[in-house]
Amino acid sequence: MGNKNKTISFRVNEDAFAALQDIAEERDISLSAVFRDYVDQLVEHDGQVSVVPDAELEATATGEGNELAFPPTVQVPKSFIREHERLELEADHLREQLDEYKAYVNDLQDRLEDEENEVLLLDDLDGEDESYQLR
Repeated sequence: MGNKNKTISFRVNEDAFAALQDIAEERDISLSAVFRDYVDQLVEHDGQVSVVPDAELEATATGEGNELAFPPTVQVPKSFIREHERLELEADHLREQLDEYKAYVNDLQDRLEDEENEVLLLDDLDGEDESYQLR
């Protein structure tokens, strides 16, 4: 029925409220916009958002802090990447084979519909059409 906006209200202590007002003034936006931005980020990242001061974020990004860097990075061995690429190629090949088998089955079904009372033997079909091969 449409995208209706809902209102969320909650209480914060005076210090937190003052900090939120400072953030809003620093960004030159309303306090409501600060909350909307936070909620949008929270929804976009499925609840995996944390609010940290800029100084702490810069310290972790440069590796000065004891916490993990943001955004998190992972070292992946080349062998893992190669194996992943090999599996992707194999999956593509299997998809192509599946498409071939589906086309073969569809062809058999079409023949069966055309010749309802006739019996089709697979040995006879192999000699007729070389474009389909069972592996």
